[in-house]
Amino acid sequence: MRKIFAIAWKDTLLRFASRSEILFFLVLPILFTVLIGGATGGSGDNRLPVLLVDDDQGALAAELTTALAASDTIRLVPQTRAEAEKSFTGDDFPALVTIPAGFTAALEAGQPTTLEVRTLPDSVNALAAEQAIHTAVDEVGRALLVAAGSVAEAERVQPFADARTRATYFGDALAQAKTAFAAAPERLTVTQATQIADDTFTAQDARGQASAGQLITWVLVPLLGTSALFAFERERGTLRRLITTPTGRATYLLGVIGGQFTLALGQMLLLVVFGALVMNVNWGQAPLALVVMLVTFGLAATALGTLLGTYIKTEAQANGLSIMLGMVLALLGGCWYPAEVFPEIARTAAKLLPTTWAMQGLSDLVLRGQGLAQILPEAGVLLGFAALFLVLGVWRFRYE
Repeated sequence: MRKIFAIAWKDTLLRFASRSEILFFLVLPILFTVLIGGATGGSGDNRLPVLLVDDDQGALAAELTTALAASDTIRLVPQTRAEAEKSFTGDDFPALVTIPAGFTAALEAGQPTTLEVRTLPDSVNALAAEQAIHTAVDEVGRALLVAAGSVAEAERVQPFADARTRATYFGDALAQAKTAFAAAPERLTVTQATQIADDTFTAQDARGQASAGQLITWVLVPLLGTSALFAFERERGTLRRLITTPTGRATYLLGVIGGQFTLALGQMLLLVVFGALVMNVNWGQAPLALVVMLVTFGLAATALGTLLGTYIKTEAQANGLSIMLGMVLALLGGCWYPAEVFPEIARTAAKLLPTTWAMQGLSDLVLRGQGLAQILPEAGVLLGFAALFLVLGVWRFRYE
């Protein structure tokens, strides 16, 4: 084990012997993430902004507002009627919800009332927002329907003495209905994206795309540069001298691969922290899934660098090829531009690349709000790439 650590530390010193390595390790990744993502800032909330005007200010209006605010799809922006009318003239808000005056009183009296919902025409986001609004209204309305039915049935048996008695009975029935619905077991689990975008990326989408894509790009390039370590040792004859020591091939490879993989994990952690704190990218919603994706991608990229090192003869050749190959794989894998901009045949062919699966998995986390179960297929494919590249690399490895 001490030999493995010694080899890993030696390779770390060799890698950072040149100050230019800092450019690839941290400076360029951050610079390109900011430039491509636009550095637009924001709240980090992916939900669709929906205007809310509450002209009622009653108890049931507050309950409806709470249900709307709990939605995973929409984010309420409360405004006065005048402010909302002005804000809704643009395209920033796909929907405007108005709770009319008398909303609570009408419902408590068992009378129908209307909730005004206005949406932008020909907008996918408006359709998603409208569906989320209907879901919240249904959630509040089902208890009201039960309470209203209970009042009607009680009134049929024996009329209430006065309006206050009726209102009290309605309030008790409503509370019991809410308790019953809250205690009911869930029979259906709905999973949906945190945001449905129109034909263009929103600022949040752009930041998430840039943060994930540049992480893959600038971690992949140095890991492909693992080939330069093999070439460096081979050119100077140190690999041949290993034969005369008790250090075997397995120990040497574990030291090189383990050291580069550990550095890659540190680099990815720094870029994730930068994306979360500075770019407001939603990296932290599924930590375990994120760890799985980063580890499997790091293993696949390190193994590819090991395989590349068995073909390359010189250090200069390795440095040039690792940059060129890393950029090409990142571009074709959708790390610089969304995969949707490429033709169908190109997207199909790109499935043969590990960068495609890494980008798809990370995008599922930061753009689509998915978790561990959803990214397991991508992680499994990356593990398959890692195993294939490592087996081929070890099989082809030579001291000269």
